[in-house]
Amino acid sequence: MIDPNEYRWPEGFLFGSATAAAQIEGAAHEDGKEDSIWDAYARVPGAVAGGDTPEVAVDHYHRMPEDVRLMQRLGLGSYRFSTSWARVKPGDREVNRKGLDFYSRLVDELLDAGILPWLTLYHWDLPQAVEERGGWANRDTAARFRDYAAAVHDALGDRVTHWTTFNEPLCSSLIGYAGGEHAPGRREPRAALAALHHQHLAHGLATDLLRERGAERIGITLNLTNAVPNDPSDPVDLDAARRLDAIWNRAFLEPLLLAAYPDDFLEDVREHDFESLLRPGDLDTIAAPIDFLGVNHYHDDNVSGHPLPPGTPPGLRPAPRPTSSPFVGSEHLTFPRRGLPVTAMDWEVNPDGMRTLLVRLGREYPNLPPLYVTENGSAYDDVVAEDGAVHDAERVAYLRAHLSAVAEAIDEGADVRGYFVWSLLDNFEWAWGYAKRFGIVRVDYETQERIPKDSALEYAGIIGRVPAGT
Repeated sequence: MIDPNEYRWPEGFLFGSATAAAQIEGAAHEDGKEDSIWDAYARVPGAVAGGDTPEVAVDHYHRMPEDVRLMQRLGLGSYRFSTSWARVKPGDREVNRKGLDFYSRLVDELLDAGILPWLTLYHWDLPQAVEERGGWANRDTAARFRDYAAAVHDALGDRVTHWTTFNEPLCSSLIGYAGGEHAPGRREPRAALAALHHQHLAHGLATDLLRERGAERIGITLNLTNAVPNDPSDPVDLDAARRLDAIWNRAFLEPLLLAAYPDDFLEDVREHDFESLLRPGDLDTIAAPIDFLGVNHYHDDNVSGHPLPPGTPPGLRPAPRPTSSPFVGSEHLTFPRRGLPVTAMDWEVNPDGMRTLLVRLGREYPNLPPLYVTENGSAYDDVVAEDGAVHDAERVAYLRAHLSAVAEAIDEGADVRGYFVWSLLDNFEWAWGYAKRFGIVRVDYETQERIPKDSALEYAGIIGRVPAGT
């Protein structure tokens, strides 16, 4: 295994960390912000573990300068954050100057600290008012997103160079609109597939707009998996892996990179009349050239097309969800356990999957832009020791092993130019509320005190041995 401390990382390799507005900001109804779909969804009884809400989260809205100083002490070269549509354009009406001013101050703080701002326009917090007009199942939402992107660029485009349109559109389309376990909590397969296409379209429209306005680097972040057949000699399991790969990976990669949906995906969803959603010119818009592809990867998915034996634990699910209802395309898939160690999310720890995925992308898509690992991390049940520290040895091991896997992928030819650990801070973990901790910095939810864990110190040590990225 490559030692990430000793590895000769490529010149300019970027080390950073990532968060999302709805998970950390709090101030959910301050300075003009109105409900996002996650504010509304969290009020539905039973929707979020423990009845938790993002109303306060980890109070980053008020503690932002302190958090940037913390990033600087850790040596981060970049900080990947999202702007909240519900804060920038509450109800998707007029621009909220106070909301934009917060992000302007954040960008200035980052630049003053020598940290590259890496902005994500959509990390799942659609204004609730837009959802009430159909949300992402409504084609008009793509045009509204373009207008929101314009407002953010008008305010920040003079200082922000790196723009990500969407984070993990799979989750905000298929899981939010068919699985029902992410906001807005709908269980409508047809609406989910409409959301998938309309988010692709929104990405293309925003990419064209940002390009016209002079944005330097534009990309998108996808959560990608390795779909591993439980029994590689079983045709049923092989087809299960193919179906998962189609709905999870290729239905997102190929419209963006090849201007086409995969034929087998179209066949898999034919009963939902997906192709009627496509209009002339859509795929050309979706395939607007991008400058980078963000890859989020936490675990592989061991998949079968056979039912699990009675009484068998359900095994790993391919999404961070507290229950097990399927999203569209996964209705007849099961996920047997492989005997690997797991995190507190019950996600397998298999670092070599990271290497496999990054190498595969370059091999299968010759026109692939440069890659950045925009999320990778682990949740564990942290304990504050008597000395006040958090000795999170499992997370340290996870971090080191996955950085080693990234290094191995680079050595095998993958054009990977950066790594962002998820997450900087413990936070509101969507449907899991505050029950799962991914942060390399612990947050005491009562006092909001920040405590860098051993993993933060380990990461800072690795970063400190590498010339800063640009």
